[in-house]
Amino acid sequence: MTTSIRTRIAPSPTGFLHLGTARTALYSWAFARHHGGEFVLRIEDTDVARSTQDSVEQILAAMKWLDLQYDEGPVYQMQRLDRYKAVVDQMLAAGTAYLCYCTPEDLDRMKNEQEARGEKRRYDGTWRPLPGKTLPAVPHGVKPVVRFANPVDGDVTWDDLVKGPITIGNKEIDDLIIVRDDGVPTYNFAVVVDDWDMRITHVFRGDEHINNTPWQINMFRALGAALPRFGHLPIILGDDGLKLSKRRGAVSVTDYADNGYLPEGMNNYLARLGWSHGDDELFTLEQMVSWFDGSHLNKSPAQWDPAKLLWVNAHHMKQAGDARLATLVVAQLKKRGIDADADAAMAARCALLKDRCQTTVELADWIAMFFAAPAPAPADIDQHVTDAAKTALRTLREKLETAAWDKAGIAAAMKETLTAHGLKMPQLAIPLRVIVCGRAQTPAIDALLALFEREVVLDRLRTV
Repeated sequence: MTTSIRTRIAPSPTGFLHLGTARTALYSWAFARHHGGEFVLRIEDTDVARSTQDSVEQILAAMKWLDLQYDEGPVYQMQRLDRYKAVVDQMLAAGTAYLCYCTPEDLDRMKNEQEARGEKRRYDGTWRPLPGKTLPAVPHGVKPVVRFANPVDGDVTWDDLVKGPITIGNKEIDDLIIVRDDGVPTYNFAVVVDDWDMRITHVFRGDEHINNTPWQINMFRALGAALPRFGHLPIILGDDGLKLSKRRGAVSVTDYADNGYLPEGMNNYLARLGWSHGDDELFTLEQMVSWFDGSHLNKSPAQWDPAKLLWVNAHHMKQAGDARLATLVVAQLKKRGIDADADAAMAARCALLKDRCQTTVELADWIAMFFAAPAPAPADIDQHVTDAAKTALRTLREKLETAAWDKAGIAAAMKETLTAHGLKMPQLAIPLRVIVCGRAQTPAIDALLALFEREVVLDRLRTV
């Protein structure tokens, strides 16, 4: 591509960054990176009544966790009010926008009358200047809004990056408000000015914005601005088949971080939730960037599948560095009141146990046994810790007091105990697991015990 690619993500801080917006951010970021372009973060905070600083901070935290680094921003719309006013003044002077003094009551009456006549509810152009038209007298005490003078004839057509050619007739849309009576711009106007000023070349967003696109294209043209390419992504459906959104049951991106998912697992899953590269299911962010050229985007809604996300995350758990996992596990343990260090010993525990885990929460569940005595299930005690096993465990305890504290030394002590009592390995290893680890199944018990402090193992065996 000859033009420098610039994409953006523009969440509204009226709640957390939800999964659909995270997917859009990922696609926008990957597309820019693939083409050597730039990615912009914009905070669309003109909904003053509902926007909060907490939401802004959560959005920034989610973007950081996903590692979707932006080249520009965050840009806040409420810091650009002077710019919007200057553009509105330009449009008023050019006749592509006009003042409207209709009150909310006027609009309600207008639309009720249209409905009674079986007509589409829309603004009827009362205050739109036309040649030879006499406008009503300006009412006293009414603050005007500014409306865009949308073309009345013709069609708006664009070649959507996802859905292909889309055409909407100008007769289907009316003169929308672009500035409220308090001087704050509306979404459709602010986004056009922002994309124009920020030289955005490609806009990926949810397909709920398709109906906004004709207005925006007409405003770009009224301003003499270059049009970006639009790509409208299908919605993500929840388990119940309904739209997954921050207003209906969705969990925030940062909640997934808190619940032990890795950002590379989330990015991998989100990427496949509406895009494909052949049959590849598991890949890194770097691989996605090398593949994501904007093609192979699905036109149909995707289904959120928690089990699939866990499967993908488990793969990335196996690939993750042990020192990094140690840091994440220490944070999870801290939530449980367990103080631990992300040291070499912790990394070794992660290395041994991560293959059994789908999240760092599960990994912390395992590693908690190194710091707090487990509570074995009574059924496991009854089934495995028999009188014969207890006798053998006492012998093993004595041998472990002087054995070399490594895998080989522990294995030798266990072998000597088996020989002394005429037992097979499961008859010793399983009750040993139950007493020391609180579980009947673990990785190789000699390797696992070597990661405990010797006195912890001996203390637990003394309870037999």
